[in-house]
Amino acid sequence: MNLTIDIGNTRSKFAAFSGDELVRTDIEEGHALSSLTAFVGTDVVEAAIVSSVVDLPDAALAVLDSLPCPVLTLTSGTPVPLVNLYRTPQTLGTDRLAAAVGAAALAPHRTLLIIDAGSCVTFDMVTAAGEYVGGNIAPGIEARLRAIGDYFPRLPHVAAVGDVPELGYDTETAIRAGVINGIRNEIEGCAARLSRRHPDLLVFITGGDTGCLHEDMPVEVRHEPYCVPIGLNRILRYNINLQHTTNNR
Repeated sequence: MNLTIDIGNTRSKFAAFSGDELVRTDIEEGHALSSLTAFVGTDVVEAAIVSSVVDLPDAALAVLDSLPCPVLTLTSGTPVPLVNLYRTPQTLGTDRLAAAVGAAALAPHRTLLIIDAGSCVTFDMVTAAGEYVGGNIAPGIEARLRAIGDYFPRLPHVAAVGDVPELGYDTETAIRAGVINGIRNEIEGCAARLSRRHPDLLVFITGGDTGCLHEDMPVEVRHEPYCVPIGLNRILRYNINLQHTTNNR
C-alpha cells in the first residue's frame, strides 16, 4: 500500500492506494496528523508521500518520522511526470502541481484546465504534450465572505451555506450570491476563453467547495474530488520507478 498525505491551509487529507487504485481516504481538521496512525492501522505501507502548503508543527513531524516506510516530501526539486514550465517552480504550491499530475494521469494527451476550489480557487493548465504551463490563484468562498465582513463595517459576515439566487433578494443573499456566482462566472469565463484556443480542452474540477461551484459549463467537465491524492500517488510511484532504474544500472 502507498500512502499520500496532502496538508492544506485548513485540513489534512489522507489516501491509501493499492497500485493506482484508491482504496480509502480520510480528512483531519488542522495539521497535527493525530489521526494518521489510526488511518494506517495494521496495513503494510510500502511508501508514503507528503505535500504541505504550511510549515508543519513538531507533532506532525513526529508522526511522519514514526511511519514504518520511506516518506517522500514533495518539493520543487522532486521529479514529476510533467514538464514544469513555471518560471518560479520553487514558489509553486505542491498541491497545485499534484493536482495537475493527477489530471494528466487520468486524461493523458488532452489539454487540461484543473480548477481546485478550496481556501483559494486555483486554475492550472497542462498541455496535451504533458507540459505544466502555469495558472491563476484567487480567493476562495470563505476568504471572500470574510473579507466583505472585515472590510465593510456595515455589511455582515455571511455563511457560505444558504440560498444562492441569481440575484440576491436581501443583503445576506446578495453577498452570498455575489461571492459564489462570481466564482462560478470566473470559472466559466476562464474555461470558455481557453476553449476557444484549445478546442480539445477538458476541465477538471476538484476541491472542498466543488459542490457549490460545479455548474453547467460550455466545455467538457470532469468532477474528480481526488485529483491531488491521485497525483501524489503518481509522483510517488514515478520516483520509486526512477530509483529502481538507477539502482539497476
